[in-house]
Amino acid sequence: MIDSILKIAAEAGTEVLKHYGRVTASAKADQSPLTAADLASHELLARELCRLDPSYPVLSEESEAIDYSTRQAWSRFWLIDPLDGTKEFLKQSGEFTINIALIDQGVPVLGVVYAPVLEQWYWAERGGKALKRCGRALPVEIRVRIPDPDRLTIVASRDHAGPQVAELLARFPKAQTSSMGSSLKFCLVAEGAADVYLRDIPTMEWDTGAAQCVVEAAGGMVADLDGVPLSYNKPQLRNPSLITLGDPRFRWR
Repeated sequence: MIDSILKIAAEAGTEVLKHYGRVTASAKADQSPLTAADLASHELLARELCRLDPSYPVLSEESEAIDYSTRQAWSRFWLIDPLDGTKEFLKQSGEFTINIALIDQGVPVLGVVYAPVLEQWYWAERGGKALKRCGRALPVEIRVRIPDPDRLTIVASRDHAGPQVAELLARFPKAQTSSMGSSLKFCLVAEGAADVYLRDIPTMEWDTGAAQCVVEAAGGMVADLDGVPLSYNKPQLRNPSLITLGDPRFRWR
């Protein structure tokens, strides 16, 4: 199945790039931006994933709201963010992604994160390897690294950093910081380019599902601040504050 998902993600990337650099955004009810690229990617992903396996429902950031009374009967479903990092898309930084996850009983079992401008792919299946591909190069396995407290790299979001992030940076004054848009922040940890990513500003399930699968396959962890891995298809789709660790044993508090 993974080859089909990579192909679908590439097609969605082509749709998104048709609008790159020449769109304006409207505002959703929560004041987050929405572009024609978001909607074009959503429509393609929803159509092609349903064609791939009509038995799996699709939950997308751009879907109409689906009540939990309906969703609770879903054992397996596609969880997608058609354009993760719309602010980066509008700034033309290239640091936005298309996220596709397959959720089974609340757990991400397949994840694809694709950054079309950067031509970077990250993907994994639960129980298998985490892989990265740049451009047309062959994919390579990625793994998290063992953190060195004296040479720590902490991922801090450009647009979404709250007080707990400031406290974390104060506890490790020698740490370097790194930042990227969208799900690429998780991928920095997955590929061993960073050690910790603390997010204390709310995220939604579609922001994290695909990247969590990649991080876990690479040997890391995406969890709430008590160390419980994020779960999916909750009554409320908002995630708690989360911590991403390359080494789940690392004492970050």
